[in-house]
Amino acid sequence: MKDLPKVTRGIISEDLNNTQSVFYGSDRNNQKKDDISIVKKINNIFASPHHVYKSRVRITLSDQTIEKVIVGKTSTNLITIDGELINIIDILDIEKI
Repeated sequence: MKDLPKVTRGIISEDLNNTQSVFYGSDRNNQKKDDISIVKKINNIFASPHHVYKSRVRITLSDQTIEKVIVGKTSTNLITIDGELINIIDILDIEKI
């Protein structure tokens, strides 16, 4: 260990002022605890022990609120008992009735 090279350091002759004050804020504390994504709400409806084949739900869209009986879903749509497809992206809120 005594044969290690010597370490050299440069001499700094001027004062350095390179510190910055930085703040990273987050709005996570302002969110509601019951703010669950639409996809998670849909999955909870289908995973419910009360959902055997169909579930009656109230769906809030951007321009209206409708009550439908849903029987299935694809990756992008909900399927109603009438065979109607409701795009999941258009849903603002969904709740089981």
